[in-house]
Parts: sequence; structure tokens; C-alpha cells
Amino acid sequence: MHSAKLSYQTIFYLAAVSLIFYLVFFFWFESSGQKLTPDELEAARLMQEAEREIYRCQQKVGLAPEKNPFDPMKTGLIGLESSPLTTTLGQLEAKRTTTNPALAALLVRLLRQAGVKKGQLVAAGASSSFPALIVATYCATRAMGVELLVIVSIGSSQWGANQPEFSWISMENCLRQAGFNQHRLLALSWGGEDGSGGEYPEDLKIKLRQEAQTLGLTFLPSAGFNTMVETHLSLFKKAADGQPIRAFINIGGSLVNLGRDSSILELRPGLTQVKKIPPADRCGLIQRMASEGIPVIHLLNIKGLAARYNLPWDPQPLPQASEDLRLKAEDSPWQKPWLLVAAYLLVCAAVVVFFNRPTQNKDG
Repeated sequence: MHSAKLSYQTIFYLAAVSLIFYLVFFFWFESSGQKLTPDELEAARLMQEAEREIYRCQQKVGLAPEKNPFDPMKTGLIGLESSPLTTTLGQLEAKRTTTNPALAALLVRLLRQAGVKKGQLVAAGASSSFPALIVATYCATRAMGVELLVIVSIGSSQWGANQPEFSWISMENCLRQAGFNQHRLLALSWGGEDGSGGEYPEDLKIKLRQEAQTLGLTFLPSAGFNTMVETHLSLFKKAADGQPIRAFINIGGSLVNLGRDSSILELRPGLTQVKKIPPADRCGLIQRMASEGIPVIHLLNIKGLAARYNLPWDPQPLPQASEDLRLKAEDSPWQKPWLLVAAYLLVCAAVVVFFNRPTQNKDG
């Protein structure tokens, strides 16, 4: 028996194909991405600055954030595994992924895709589970010159703003002192299982009320789900003072934002389409805003968000806000490396078949 051997010509063409596909992979997949616009870059720079300020504030109050092994990038935005303010489970890697300054740049891009322009108004409803996403929203709207109305729930999942000594109220105070005060924080809510904060120790609630008062903030009174939705909507509409809300940003998993209908689980993270509006008594702010034709940016399911917009998962070190920072295109079939591998294998097989065909003996 004779073993099949590749001709020199076949080997040459296989080497050439391999080189071409390597260059395509390097320049397309690894180096691809759109250069940031000036406002996107400014948003990333602002977020990087805000993280430094929050970290310094934690040091000032004696929390020793440098000893937090779960925040190796020293952002000040990674909390505790468990605390009296912890309401649900959370994923540490997801929280660290959101500290990437590129998230602020991405939000600028998503707001622009939603049609938001300078001088217009957007609203945001947030839980304290993802403080980095609240910071990113502050920075994105500031960089765009967009007015932001926001209501924040003080409850947090694991690893969020769940330190009783440094809750979102402390972060808000820190940011204001550093000049991050272009947004309007309309009110705070308690969060927790039923939105009342009933599981928090009473002395902690007293402390948080006092801290809020120093910033001129109040906690919304506890009420049923539908009443809370109406209260939030009323606050946004009153603060807008007749100006249209051009987009709504949901941050985290607050019930008043998500609503009580299972269809919320089908909602794609990022700039999304709310295809189903459930009955009124099950609608949260997302559905209510969408029913009025207001675009929704849904910042939950961080794994899905990172995959959709080609963001690195739990990056260490964090990308720096510089001219070299890129945002890759939203997911598409051509952004999948396995498709390139499949194409490479098919081309190699074609080369072998075409150039290594047995030649007919014409001396017959």
C-alpha cells in the first residue's frame, strides 16, 4: 500500500491559505473595532475618573479598599459577598465586567442609536446592584450633554453597592463632591423583596435616611407594586416638566422597573425592543415606557450584554480610556471566530482535493 503524500504545490498553497487566515483573524477579530467618537471617549475618561474618586472616598472613610481581594482593579465599585443590604445573589465576574470604562462609551453609542441628541432628556431606573452601570450612565449622559433623571433603589445583590458604611448614597455624595452633579437624582427607594426594605435592620434604615437627608434626598414611602410604578412614573413626568423623555435606561433587576410578567426574561440586553406589553397590573417601568414609544436600554444579564457588544468578560487589567480604545460592532455572524475556523478548514480541504488529485497515466 502507498500512503498518500501531499505535493509540494499543495503544501505551498496550504501555507499561503494559513497565512491569509491568520492575518484576517489578527486584523479583523483581534484588532477590529470602531474608533471612539469624541463624546464616547470623553464618557470613558469620565468613568475612569469617577472610579478613582470613589476608590479615594472609600480610603477616606477607612474602608481600606486596597485590601479587598475581589476588586483587584481598585475601582471602589465591588462590594461584599454578604451584608444587611444584600437582597439577592449576584455574580462577581459580572460586577467586575461592568467597571470597564468602555461601558460608558457604549452607552453613548446606544443612546445615539436610540435617537437621543444633545439637550434632550432621558430617564433611568436603577438598583444598587450595579453601581458601575449607574456611574457609566452618569458619565455617558454628561459627555453627550443630555439631561438625566434617575431613581435609585438602595438594595443590592452580592458584590454591588451593599456595604452599609458605603452604600450608593455614599457613592452619590462622593461623585457630587468631585463634580459629577449634572444628573438629577429624584428619589431613593428601599428595594428588597417587596420594595419596602423590611428585611433591613431598623438602625441601618435610620442611618440611611439621615445620609439621604444630607444630600436633600428622600426615600419613597413603601407601597404596593402598582402604586410604586405609578409613583415612579409621576416623579419622572413631573421632573421632565413637559419635555419628552427620549429613552429609558434600566439598570439591574428592580421589580418596579422589570414588572411582574415572565416576558421580561425574553428581553435582550442593550438597546432592546419590548415586543410584549402585559396587562397593566403586571407592567413595570420598562413596559410602561415602551408602551409610550420610548426606546429602552436594558442593562441586565451582563454575560449577554458583553456577548452582544463584544465586550471583554471580567477584564484584568481594565481597558484604559485612550485614543486606542475601540468598540467592536454589535454581534453578527461574521464576528464569530468559529465561522472563520470552519471557513479555514473548508478552504484547506478544497486545496488538498484540487491540487493533490491523482494524475492519469497517459502511457496506458
